Amino acid sequence: MQLTFTKMQGCGNDFIVIDARAGPVSLTPAVMQRLADRHFGVGCDQILLLEPSQNQAAAVRYRIFNADGGEVEQCGNGARCIARYLQRHGFADSDQIVVDTSIGLITLYFSDHNEVRVNMGPPRFAPAEIPLKVDAVQDQYAVIVAERTLRFRAVSMGNPHAVFQLEDLGVHDINKVPLAMLGPLIQKQSLFPAGVNVGAIQVLDRQHIRLRVYERGAGETLACGTGACAAVVAGIQAGVLDNSVTVDLPGGRLSIEWQGQPDAPVWMTGPAEFVFSGTIEL
Repeated sequence: MQLTFTKMQGCGNDFIVIDARAGPVSLTPAVMQRLADRHFGVGCDQILLLEPSQNQAAAVRYRIFNADGGEVEQCGNGARCIARYLQRHGFADSDQIVVDTSIGLITLYFSDHNEVRVNMGPPRFAPAEIPLKVDAVQDQYAVIVAERTLRFRAVSMGNPHAVFQLEDLGVHDINKVPLAMLGPLIQKQSLFPAGVNVGAIQVLDRQHIRLRVYERGAGETLACGTGACAAVVAGIQAGVLDNSVTVDLPGGRLSIEWQGQPDAPVWMTGPAEFVFSGTIEL
């Protein structure tokens, strides 16, 4: 089977876009793992599958699969790439486009310099919505890892995030966080029934942070859009950040805004770029 694809990236978070609007494409977990493999496939953090939407308000429905083949709910960097893909292929004739996802409709806005602004919806804090196996909302939660108690804030941006400040991890430089070790240990905790994306933030000032994220099914990525949103929300809740924040990730920079009210949406602005297109024999 030959499969046509487009490779895209947002702040180094890279994707394989597969357009299945003309007909279904068989993507088993094994096929997706092969596609995502950086030695034997194309290589990516996530696969974005475009399908026809049953909702007439949306230009397309898209689904997100991690490199391990598991489907996830939301991806901010992926949403921006989908917007630029649809724009290039003539499906966006204005400064915005609506897409259908597993968590509902999302409106994407085209900005200057190939950037896309995304309404990511309001953050969710209820344990059942994250999900988190606790009885009630708390300001901070605790998890025991390697005989240490680590405190974090929990936020859902359509997918679950545990956000740790550097002081919670006992380090002063974000590059010193042993995320490759901590990420898997935290993710397998029974506290997180659907797994969790693990973020570590270093606050530079009230409008600027550095962030690293260990994602479910992908490991540490160069950027995570929902992780950037969750980190800013957590920082605002902690009283250490203002409502508009620049987030520096290993692969690039995102701008995140949140007004602090529970029902207010989080806004994300950042780049989305084409890398190459091709076909692969499976």
